[in-house]
Amino acid sequence: MTDYAAVLTANYASSEWTLNGDSYDGLTWLSDTPKPTQAELDAAWPAVQQARQDAEAAKVAARQSGLDKLAALGLTVDEVSAVFGV
Repeated sequence: MTDYAAVLTANYASSEWTLNGDSYDGLTWLSDTPKPTQAELDAAWPAVQQARQDAEAAKVAARQSGLDKLAALGLTVDEVSAVFGV
């Protein structure tokens, strides 16, 4: 099922719209630009989903990289947890 709010937020950030509920029927387009069709939004959903997954993976990788660098400096996991609460 397409997350229309996510697609609209990701791909139409400069446009004005409201969404009542989770379906395309609840979309009210307020901008002067043409309202995207349901098919356009449905087609964009996989890319938005992938971008979300990529962002989460990058966040996890950055956290692990930071922990690895701190460990290379000689800090233990307990010390890192005590200082940073991770």
